[in-house]
Amino acid sequence: MIKDLWYKNAVIYSLDVGSFMDSNGDGMGDFEGLSRRLDYLHGLGITCIWLAPFQKSPRRDHGYDISDHYMVDPRFGTLGDFVDFTHEAKQRGIRVMMDLVANHTSDQHPWFQEARRNPESRFRDFYVWSDTRPETHDEGMVFPGVQETTWTRDPVAGQYYFHRFYEFMPDLNIENPAVMAEIRKIMGFYLELGVSGFRMDAVPFLIETQGAKGRHRPQYAMLREWREFLQWRRGDAIVLAEANVEPRQNVQYFGDDGDRLQMMFNFWVNQRLFLALATGDTRPLAKALEQTRERPANAQWAQFLRNHDELDLGRLTDEQRQAVFAAMGPEPSMQLYGRGIRRRLAPMLHGDRRRLELAYSLLFTLPGTPVLRYGDELGMGDDLSLPERDCARTAMQWSTEPQGGFTRAARPVVPVISGGPYGYEEINAADQRRDPGSLLNWTERIIRMRKEVPELGWGDFKVLDTGNPGVLALRHDWRNNTVVTVHNLLDEPAEIQLRVGGERGRDLVNLLTTDHSQANGRGVHRIIMEPYGYHWYRAGGLGYLLERSSQ
Repeated sequence: MIKDLWYKNAVIYSLDVGSFMDSNGDGMGDFEGLSRRLDYLHGLGITCIWLAPFQKSPRRDHGYDISDHYMVDPRFGTLGDFVDFTHEAKQRGIRVMMDLVANHTSDQHPWFQEARRNPESRFRDFYVWSDTRPETHDEGMVFPGVQETTWTRDPVAGQYYFHRFYEFMPDLNIENPAVMAEIRKIMGFYLELGVSGFRMDAVPFLIETQGAKGRHRPQYAMLREWREFLQWRRGDAIVLAEANVEPRQNVQYFGDDGDRLQMMFNFWVNQRLFLALATGDTRPLAKALEQTRERPANAQWAQFLRNHDELDLGRLTDEQRQAVFAAMGPEPSMQLYGRGIRRRLAPMLHGDRRRLELAYSLLFTLPGTPVLRYGDELGMGDDLSLPERDCARTAMQWSTEPQGGFTRAARPVVPVISGGPYGYEEINAADQRRDPGSLLNWTERIIRMRKEVPELGWGDFKVLDTGNPGVLALRHDWRNNTVVTVHNLLDEPAEIQLRVGGERGRDLVNLLTTDHSQANGRGVHRIIMEPYGYHWYRAGGLGYLLERSSQ
């Protein structure tokens, strides 16, 4: 058992080693550079780092095309550098989570090379083959408009192989017990090197049976096998699943008794959060929170705004999706795969500081654990001249030095944004660190407050009636403590009347300002919200504070 459930109240920071900090001047970030920036992350208040794939890879898909699971890509350093990094992170109280890419490998992986050459090899059955191209070859593509098929003929093997993603990333045959054994071995290897868990890539695709006759039902029992293996090897290790599924399927991933996955990204809420930000209507978001309420006591949602992929809006209706497109990515160059937006958060919100604070205040107060993307604490932007999702994967902007202080190389391998409102000359950590009113320092303060309000990660929640669809109010309860958060998604002031309930609900202490609230004789709070305003309240303490101030 995981006794302390550390992931319930964590603050997770997502980064790509190659984009974060270059220590040797070769134009690409590395583990030594990342280790040097751990004090920055510690100061920000991060408690867990999620690393994008860093294993050996041709890097045709940002490292998700792995060619050796047991080797660090030489561009990032060595296994020794990785272990030094995990040790240094542990010294600062920061856990490390890494991507586990078990759905596919690179076509350069020795397993695939041996499989294609020798039909009698044990590795042949590591992948999914067909003598003829199946009729379903143009169905189920992850990257429509970029992909043309999910079955490609290999001239050496003389057969077609299955690939849910790009053709250079053949899918592993998860039904092969030898493949499952390799996945467990990979997990065990990195647990010994200091990681505390895995962000498991593309879980719904990973656990489905495969074959030329189409996809079949998911094998949810696999999730329990991985959970049991992790708990056996290291009791506090977890899996955070990338699973963009409908709410009715959530219990299958968490398990009825919480015996499968510990965490899942809440894509259902994420898409409706952006719909709310785009339209100013919080009702679909409130409904999504209710729809994803049910989960085992030891399970947790990971809440996020943007990540390393496009903003996937595929679970919205066509009308809802077009509303988000119109508000945040109206140009075709800003959209991707017909379902998403490939921009960073700050440009999507037009660089409006009020809206950025509102968005992150929402993130940190939704039921679950917040996940922050590197550079978003600065308000970093994107480079739409780069292809597909590369536009939002540019180098971290550290200072006004050449190449944003990311590298000494004249020509970085990882692009650096220069010029314009989002260039490193305007947006960088060094300048913001010195500015008390910067977004960086605001983010540090809001993270510190989030840690002081464990009710948000541990408690039960209730959506409170505000009488205004543009204002969302949530009540969080845990261990006889109550926290109330209120967010105005409108660009105009809003006056709301709020009934919190209970004796403690009569007095609300604002945790972010001195704008406290006392209920009237009917137990109703009258709260005036500024445009894009947000308030965090703790219930039950106003009288005590007023008494103390009068002494």
